[in-house]
Amino acid sequence: MSTHTLAAPGMRGLQDRLWSAVTDRDEHAAASVVLTALDDGVDAESVLLDVIAPVQARVGTEWAANRLSVAQEHAASAIAERVIAALAHHPVVRTAPRLGRVTVACVDQEWHVLPARLLAEVLTLRGWRVDFLGAQVPTPHLIGHLHSNGADVVALSSSIPTRLPTAHAAITACQAVGVPVLAGGAAFGPDGRHARRLGADAWEPDARSAARRIADGIAVPAAGRQQIDDLPHLGDQEYTLVVRSRPQLVREVLAQLETRFPASAAYTEEQREHTAQDVAHVVDHLGVALYMGDDELFTDFLAWTAGILEARRVPAASLRPVLDVLGAELKDFPRTTRLLGRARTVLDAFPAPAGPTTGAFG
Repeated sequence: MSTHTLAAPGMRGLQDRLWSAVTDRDEHAAASVVLTALDDGVDAESVLLDVIAPVQARVGTEWAANRLSVAQEHAASAIAERVIAALAHHPVVRTAPRLGRVTVACVDQEWHVLPARLLAEVLTLRGWRVDFLGAQVPTPHLIGHLHSNGADVVALSSSIPTRLPTAHAAITACQAVGVPVLAGGAAFGPDGRHARRLGADAWEPDARSAARRIADGIAVPAAGRQQIDDLPHLGDQEYTLVVRSRPQLVREVLAQLETRFPASAAYTEEQREHTAQDVAHVVDHLGVALYMGDDELFTDFLAWTAGILEARRVPAASLRPVLDVLGAELKDFPRTTRLLGRARTVLDAFPAPAGPTTGAFG
């Protein structure tokens, strides 16, 4: 069967139909949209990257704006996974492998699997033999797989910036066994600066460009590089000490929150649990900013979190006491103190609440 790429209006129509199906939690309707497009001759790569991927991006945007619940977002993602699997097994898209071998994996603790899955499918369509290891792949397991099966390149995916230290370990471990690493995913920054900082051999912003880069060839890395070689500032131990103190820091913030943010006194048990999770995320992003030596990893997260809270009618000012307590607890750490000061400036850009508030962080 010949295939073709739809013009933009046709793609938008497919996106709209798929959006309606996933938000209605109708897996069969979603699969019908995709499989009918294939039957009509739309090429599989376009369906993956110009229909399914934009719909999933919209799911994330709608969740951030509080127009989709967490449960709805998870349901939509689960449907997307199953629809991709259905597409992969459609007779019209089967491609015999004729090129080399690529291992595609998410770093340990990274459960946002869709970007890696999309790349794995695109590479398969283009004739590569792909070992797709899925989400949350511990580095020792990844290296064990490479020892057993080999690979021309590892495509390593991470969407959450707090996974960057884990990604760093995976990158250096793959390189130590002679396999180059192509990094991708939102965690590495829109321009790939974090991938370069961590010594990845290549970075690309999307599946199409990643597939082209792999086809062009990525040189085998030189042996002997260690993580400290990439980030010499880690010698000050601030990152290590802050991460080790994470449980105590979260407990101290929660202990002082009611005094510093009186609205929290009325929180339900569920709201208190969400607040604890959010405080832990703040500490995690503080830690990764210290690891990378990049203030924006923390300040951008604070700005994003403030926007999420405002969309849920929780004042961004509720984050200020978190920073104040952390500042008091970590006053002996110069890089941390400076970073928390920058974060307070970011929060100052958000307007103060007009009246009393009762919302919780989560």
